[in-house]
Amino acid sequence: MHFFSPVDHSFYMQPTLLLAKSLIGKYLIHFLDDEYLVGQITETEAYLGVLDPACHSFGRKKTKRTQVLYGEPGRIYTYSMHTHCLLNIVCEKPGQPEAVLIRAIEPISGIEKMEKLRGMPLRNKQFSNGPGKLTKAMGITMDYYGHSLFNQSLYIAKGSIESPVVATKRVGIGGARQAKHYPWRFINSATPFVSTYRV
Repeated sequence: MHFFSPVDHSFYMQPTLLLAKSLIGKYLIHFLDDEYLVGQITETEAYLGVLDPACHSFGRKKTKRTQVLYGEPGRIYTYSMHTHCLLNIVCEKPGQPEAVLIRAIEPISGIEKMEKLRGMPLRNKQFSNGPGKLTKAMGITMDYYGHSLFNQSLYIAKGSIESPVVATKRVGIGGARQAKHYPWRFINSATPFVSTYRV
């Protein structure tokens, strides 16, 4: 997979909304059991920290779980929701606890391994169109909490798409006050590998 070049450090220093949009089309790569699993990122959500009621660090909340959000950009923030592992990327400068959730991918390589991990064939429309589904398909676990995306086993690589990136409301944050209306979710408009909540 030498042809998948990792993004550089400065990529994660973009403002959170720009990073969330810029991640669409990039490749999520996991080297697992001597095999590269590759998915092109098709959907993300931005969480803007202390002023965002939908973010875990809202109001500058700091717990054992959220402490990595206050650290260096390019770190991994994993957390569990309904038994599923969700993958987030820490961004902005240290002390500004913001992150981008990777919500969906389109599988590119390592398909047979992904199908075994997911327990279903790729042709199933539900294969990787959600944050818990993609981590299961790619074998990404809570163990990556706090790790750097600059290691050799889980990282983001350069990539792009020709289709427009569309901004929509975020998913499943009904209790987030006015923030539930913010268009901080980004999707590749040309792929079926996104959440069913398309608008």
